[in-house]
Amino acid sequence: MHLPPVSATPEGLRAALQACLARPAWTCSLLDTLGEEDAEQLLSDWPLWARPDQLPPQTAPNGRPWTTWLVLGGRGAGKTRAGAEWVRGLALGRPPFADRPVGRIALIAETMADVREVMVEGVSGLIAIHPAGERPVFEATRRRLVWPNGAVAQGFSAEDPESLRGPQFEAAWLDELAKWRRGEATFDMLQFGLRLGDWPRQMVTTTPRPGALLRRLLADPATVTSRARTADNAFHLAPAFLDTVLSRYGGTRLGRQELDGEIIEDRADALWSRPALEAAREREAPPLARIVVAVDPPASSRAGADACGIVAAGIDTGGTVHVLADESVAGLRPAQWAARAIALYVAHEADAIVAEVNQGGEMVRAVLAEVDAAVPVVSVRATRGKYVRAEPVAALYEQGRVRHAGAFPALEDEMCDFGPDGLSSGRSPDRMDALVWAVTHLALGPQAPAPRVRRF
Repeated sequence: MHLPPVSATPEGLRAALQACLARPAWTCSLLDTLGEEDAEQLLSDWPLWARPDQLPPQTAPNGRPWTTWLVLGGRGAGKTRAGAEWVRGLALGRPPFADRPVGRIALIAETMADVREVMVEGVSGLIAIHPAGERPVFEATRRRLVWPNGAVAQGFSAEDPESLRGPQFEAAWLDELAKWRRGEATFDMLQFGLRLGDWPRQMVTTTPRPGALLRRLLADPATVTSRARTADNAFHLAPAFLDTVLSRYGGTRLGRQELDGEIIEDRADALWSRPALEAAREREAPPLARIVVAVDPPASSRAGADACGIVAAGIDTGGTVHVLADESVAGLRPAQWAARAIALYVAHEADAIVAEVNQGGEMVRAVLAEVDAAVPVVSVRATRGKYVRAEPVAALYEQGRVRHAGAFPALEDEMCDFGPDGLSSGRSPDRMDALVWAVTHLALGPQAPAPRVRRF
C-alpha cells in the first residue's frame, strides 16, 4: 500500500485525506500515521466530512442572502452535528460559515435542559466537536458558552419567550422547533433580537411535525430548506437500530415523519382535515349561552403516560359550538390536573365540568371535589369506541356547527391524525377525546335550560 505524500499543513492533510476517502483501508492507514494533533485537526475539519445537506447554503432561492436555514431530518440524521458545526464556524469566523467571527449567538431549545444536554454537552454538541485548542468554556450559571476569541453563545428555553426580550444577536440556532410548546411566541421574540451585524440569520434543526410555524417558514422566500433521512447517516448509527426502526416503521406515516423527515399534513382517512379546521377558525367567540370544560383523565401520572385532556368549549344561542381553550397536559398527578381543569372552569366562567369516568370512576369526581367541591361535575362514561364517538362530532364540523376561537396546534394535530385505527403513533388521543366530550355534551346531549347569555 502506497499512501500519498502528506504535508503537515491543514491544506496538505485535507488533500491527503481526499485522495484516500475512496479507499477505506488507505484512510485508516493515513490516520494511523498522523500524530494526535494532526489527526484531531483532520477529524475536526467539518466541510471535509459533512454531507452537502449539512453545509450552509450560499443564497436563498430568490438569489438573495437567506434569513433562515431550515434543516428537516429524521431521527439521527445528523441535524444536531450540522447545527453545532454551523455555530462553531460562525464563532471562529471559518468559511463557508462566516468570513469573520460572529460574536453574539443565541442557542434555543424546548427547555434549558435540552440546550445543555443536547446542544452544548451532547455527543454531537458544541463542546464535543471542538479540538481542545478551540474549545469554548461553558458557564453554566450564566447559561452561555464563551470562545477564546470572545465570541459568546447564550442559551434560552422556548418555555420562556419573554427571556428573549432585550438580548440581541447576529445569529441563532433553534433546535427541534417543531416540538416547542410555545413555538410561535418564542420564534417571534427572537426575530426582534436578530438585529446585529451585516447579515442576521438563523438555523433551524428539527424533525418535522405539521404546524403553522413550520408552514410559515417553508413558505418564506428567505428560507432555504435542507432535508436528510435517518438512513443518510447510517455510517454513524448502530446497524441494529437502523434495521429495527426501518423494518418496524418504514413506509408508515410515523416513519415518514420521524425517519424520512417528511411533513405529513393530513392523514387520508382522518376524521378531520387541516383545510376544514382552518375554515372553522375565528378570532374570538361570540356571546355564549353555555360553557363547559371537558376532562379526559389519564390512567396514570407516571412519566410517558397518556396526557389528561382538558378542553373548554361553549355553545351560542344559534346552536354553534365554539372551542375556547386546550389546556391538556401530561405527567401531572390527579390533584394537579384537577386544579388545572378547575382553573380553566373559573377563567371561562363555565357552567360545569364534563368528566369521563371510565378511568377511575368516582375517583375523578372526588379529586375534582377536593380542589373545589362547589364546581358542578357531569359524569360521562364511554360505552362505544373513540372513533364511533368522534364521528357525530366530525359531522358537526362538516355542517359548520363547530368553530375554533383561535389556534390549538396540538389538539388539531391529533384531530387530523385520528383515523379508524386511532393515532398513527398508537398513543391515546387525549385532547381530541376531551373535545369530543365537550361538543357532545353541548350540541348532542340533553339540553338543560340555558342560563343568561354571557358577554365577554
